[in-house]
Amino acid sequence: MNSLIPNAIFKTRVRNETLGGDNPFEWRDVSSEELFENKRVVVFSLPGAFTPTCSTSHLPRFEQLYDEFRAEGIDDIICVSVNDAFVMYRWGLSQKAEKVRLLPDGNGEFTRKMGMLVEKANLGFGMRSWRYAMVVNDGEIEKMFVEPGFSDNARDDPFTVTDADTILAWLKDAH
Repeated sequence: MNSLIPNAIFKTRVRNETLGGDNPFEWRDVSSEELFENKRVVVFSLPGAFTPTCSTSHLPRFEQLYDEFRAEGIDDIICVSVNDAFVMYRWGLSQKAEKVRLLPDGNGEFTRKMGMLVEKANLGFGMRSWRYAMVVNDGEIEKMFVEPGFSDNARDDPFTVTDADTILAWLKDAH
């Protein structure tokens, strides 16, 4: 049985050239409905921008395989992290991420409603997302991938089932 994506508002920053100057961005609220309605989307969530696994493996591989995901009927790939819009923007620039949409969940609203918010005080991170991925079809979770060991203050950060290759293989087998 599939479950619905939770309703959440994401506080994003979008470019508006009419503003001019050094900071031509303005705030824009984006809803879950806007992101997922009438689309098939891959979402992956990770503990934080600029962290080692997230920066060296997780995001880059989704970026590399983007066109293969599109060939499997995926309309968009979204990376969610409990970071603010400014951090996600700078991380995107540093990663040269041009295809994967980096979505800030600065308040952790979406992550909490997904049941994936964990405490990472042992690392000095505060509340963050557990690493997970999902395929969402028109607002319904079609398939969920959750790393093992879900817990507050986990001693490790598993990365075994939420990688781009695993999700892509599932999509290919699902046809």
